[in-house]
Amino acid sequence: MTQTYALLLRGINVSGHRKVPMPELRTVLEELGHQNARTYLQSGNAVFTTDSAAGEDALTTQIEEAIESRFGFRVDCLVRDGDYLAAVADACPFPAAELEGKQLHAFYFSGPADPERFAAIDRAAYLPEDFALGDRVLYLHAPEGLGRSKLADVLTRPSVVKGLVVTARNWNTVVKLVEMTREA
Repeated sequence: MTQTYALLLRGINVSGHRKVPMPELRTVLEELGHQNARTYLQSGNAVFTTDSAAGEDALTTQIEEAIESRFGFRVDCLVRDGDYLAAVADACPFPAAELEGKQLHAFYFSGPADPERFAAIDRAAYLPEDFALGDRVLYLHAPEGLGRSKLADVLTRPSVVKGLVVTARNWNTVVKLVEMTREA
């Protein structure tokens, strides 16, 4: 059975470092036997279909190894199926339709994030910014955008996210990836 997935790469093409050209990323996916590889923006978003019975974790490992082999450096990746992405968008506790894309972000995690990790954060100290946890995702409402968010820095400290791969996408990208996985 063919399954559609999104691939989220962490920390590439930033200030000219760790360059992964999107046409080459599509080639990597196709060389692995995946089909219909399409990319979105230059920040490491791809959608592909596959007949592989491997799950998200196995696909993630396969793609990370192929990227390292091709480009000579390791890139943390997350692979998520289209149904998961749609569920994340649908479960957003913030009024996404009323916000600009830069004001709302999804921080995708490689595994479950126990609320205890975030219990010591004084949420009131960061208002009007706020966050909520979902299924392997953290939603961040940052009215001034991610670049000015003080809460984002606290939420992604190594002591908080230890043991997890975390990669963030603004809400415009979240919505676009849902659309792309539905179109595949």
